[in-house]
Amino acid sequence: MIKNELIGLMSGTSLDGLDIVYVQFGVENHVVSYTIKACVTIPYDTAILDGLNTVHSMDLSRVQQLDKKIGLFYSAKVNAFIAENEIDKKNIEAIASHGQTILHQPENGFTYQIGCGSTLAYHTGIPVINDFRSLDVISGGQGAPLVPLGDFDLFRNQAESYLNIGGFCNISFKHNEIITAFDICPGNIPLNYFAQKLNKEFDRNGELAKSGNLNGALLEQLNSLPYYNLDCPKSLGTEWINDGFYPLCNPDLSPQDNLHTISTHIGEQIVNTLEKYDLKTVLITGGGAKNDFLIEQIQSQYSGNVIIPDEQIIDFKEALIFAYLGYRYVLNQANNVPSVTGAEKKLSTGVYHKPGYSA
Repeated sequence: MIKNELIGLMSGTSLDGLDIVYVQFGVENHVVSYTIKACVTIPYDTAILDGLNTVHSMDLSRVQQLDKKIGLFYSAKVNAFIAENEIDKKNIEAIASHGQTILHQPENGFTYQIGCGSTLAYHTGIPVINDFRSLDVISGGQGAPLVPLGDFDLFRNQAESYLNIGGFCNISFKHNEIITAFDICPGNIPLNYFAQKLNKEFDRNGELAKSGNLNGALLEQLNSLPYYNLDCPKSLGTEWINDGFYPLCNPDLSPQDNLHTISTHIGEQIVNTLEKYDLKTVLITGGGAKNDFLIEQIQSQYSGNVIIPDEQIIDFKEALIFAYLGYRYVLNQANNVPSVTGAEKKLSTGVYHKPGYSA
């Protein structure tokens, strides 16, 4: 019998830590419900952050070492979370782990998330499902976004569209009754990058951006990036930011001016998308939902209604949804949406890792 309790793990491209959620799912009259029983965000330690920030210059051996190191980090934090919340491991069907994306090149046939699933399974004694994106890419898809299925199954009728502002800004909505979703533009990755130049981990409430000035030339260059003219399905990776976005940012501008201009750019791209598809309401989650200046940029231009949910959903929606994708995996149900990713067909994506057995 399939158990209905899973742990979801999410670590996004903004590197703000590991989100852990313990959730119970239920189904009644074909409608899925959920209860978050415990949740926490654990910051990465300095050694892992340093590794992730330099991973693109590592050789294969060092990447594999980092993969195992993150798997051990996940294991320790999940075990501590289970102990602190007095969770019976026997009740947990699986850990559904997104992992940490270090390469995303669907156009070349691959996407790569590290955080070793076998290491996590062995050290927790709980089965692990990870690598949710690769099978979709093999089927011709982008491997992203995967959260729209959860948006519409778990948050149905709360809004016409669902926007997550994490490392990237991704949106899901129904267009002509078909689920559509894609990455709109960068989000917290460049905002954190310029905040860190001022020795701040991130731009709390957008205060640094608010203190800066708009640079019209930079705004025009950013808005002219070719990605914004592509049809969906489409998705973004850190390579795009490093190769195409940062080179446009003016090193002679202050970090505050860059932050102000990039925040304005993000707001404009989000509103362009909302207005293009005539979306009247949007539910915003992710760390960017707490950036007052960025939300003001959206609200000042958007003709529709912005909905900000409670803080638990803001912080843990993606970890919750990956737990749900894991739940569907163990039920052998599809957990990708071909109309979103461009895959050839519906798939039950993920890789299952057994914890092993004692004699």
